[in-house]
Amino acid sequence: MAKNKRSFGRIRKLPSGRFQARYLGPDGVDRPAPVTFGSRRDADDWLAERQTELRRGEWRDPDAGAVNFEEYALQWVAERGLSATTDELYRRLLRLHILPTFGDVDLDSVTPPHVRTWRTERLKETGPTTVAKSYRLLKSIFETAVDDELLRRNPCRIRGAGKETADERPVATVDQVDALADALGPRWRLMVYIQAYGPARPEEQAALRRPDVDLVRVGVWIRTAEPELCTGRRAPGDTKSAAGKRFIALPAFLEPELRLHLELFAEKEPEGLLFVGEKGAAFRRSSFGRKWRKARGKVGLPTNFRFYDLRHTGHTISTRSGATLKDTMVRAGQSSEKAALRYQHSNDDRQREVADGIDAYVQARRARTDGNKAALPPSGTQRARDT
Repeated sequence: MAKNKRSFGRIRKLPSGRFQARYLGPDGVDRPAPVTFGSRRDADDWLAERQTELRRGEWRDPDAGAVNFEEYALQWVAERGLSATTDELYRRLLRLHILPTFGDVDLDSVTPPHVRTWRTERLKETGPTTVAKSYRLLKSIFETAVDDELLRRNPCRIRGAGKETADERPVATVDQVDALADALGPRWRLMVYIQAYGPARPEEQAALRRPDVDLVRVGVWIRTAEPELCTGRRAPGDTKSAAGKRFIALPAFLEPELRLHLELFAEKEPEGLLFVGEKGAAFRRSSFGRKWRKARGKVGLPTNFRFYDLRHTGHTISTRSGATLKDTMVRAGQSSEKAALRYQHSNDDRQREVADGIDAYVQARRARTDGNKAALPPSGTQRARDT
């Protein structure tokens, strides 16, 4: 009896005894299987899978992923419309951590095992935070490749690999904040206080100008940001988020500090910068960093206490003073509760303050109740207890 003729694809037996399968793709190109098969049945199964993909609209050009990863990744960054600092970060992560492994291969050559091996090797060479950032970037690039129909699935499938676990940041005391302000000297003491009791981000402080200072309301307006790139160039632009544009009310005791700084240290032009270096130019992160490390050592703070941690200190103090989560978000210029919640931690000292507050509240209520009881005849229950 004659064999049924195939309705989809073709199979032929090779001189080696193995079987080759091929089919005509929807693009009109004859598509051979990437491997040969040990039996006709296996070749037939492969063709059946391709036919099912075509019927379901799931077929993908098997050559579509033959795109160099480095070219695709650099184009991906260029098309994102990123801020100057984020663009710099992504390109640095690519250059140092991703392209040395994946730069020379095609997108469709990267498999989940390759990604797992890469991550394991990176963790041996650098910190987990940098690896998490690199993994998130790699995953985002491949996710776009899937959307572009260059790949069927994203090879980045490691659960939790892109999550950063930040250490609890140290908190300075009020005395330590004052000591830091004194150690850094008159030109920089206001910057310490705004960072601690504002608190503004360093790049927001770098953008502050004379018109941003409000001596009547005692505070500063945050309208823009000027982060410094690794090249030393300032990158003026918007704040980190829309919530970053805000008025920061400062403690009243800073009013003389604001007034004195405007008189002695800010640029004299009407739109002059609030903070400039000793030579009158916009201060550099590197030069200020040297002053900061020297002051930190003089005060006796740990070497991992960064200038940015004064912002954490300010938020912690504000929550201890009764600020709500929303209060914290507004002052911080944050648009997400997740970021603000970092400052809602409760250490042992705070737990003692909370416990002392409960104690005072209960004792006050008990004293009031006992006073009322003394003015009334004892109840039946109390009389029974007394006897």
